[in-house]
Amino acid sequence: MSDQDKDILHRGDAHSSPYPVSRLAPSFDTGALSAEVAKAESMLSARTGAKLRVIADQIALLQQEARKVLDEARDEQALNHAACAFKRIPGKTYHLYRRASGQTFFSMLSPQEWGGTPPYPFLGSYRLETDYSWTPAERASQMDDTGELVAQLLRIGGLDSGE
Repeated sequence: MSDQDKDILHRGDAHSSPYPVSRLAPSFDTGALSAEVAKAESMLSARTGAKLRVIADQIALLQQEARKVLDEARDEQALNHAACAFKRIPGKTYHLYRRASGQTFFSMLSPQEWGGTPPYPFLGSYRLETDYSWTPAERASQMDDTGELVAQLLRIGGLDSGE
């Protein structure tokens, strides 16, 4: 044995040896060990890639939702800036028209109340909500199921107020 080999020999008990010290111990192949490490790295890469794809999809959905929120805010801002010669009352429906100058304005009169021929181009009817947001009249009659969903979740969680 060379002096270098003596330096790498384990001199402690067999149970603490970093390598097999008995001929009865199972042999191992360094090639198989490196293949196992490569397989683990490959699986880690696949799992990480899959998680990152899920996150990327969520980011895309959030960006889409952000664009939708900004578009709705832009539309509501235009409605808020429409001329109005009366006090707006939440819960009431108002009718939007455009003057020849391009200025938009709200009226309490619907196109039908003008006899079917309003003096200005009709742009749409909107209900003013209590939070001062605007709901298009065609959607105003649709039931908002959010409140019912919240009530169901509270019942499931045992937090029903008993109403």
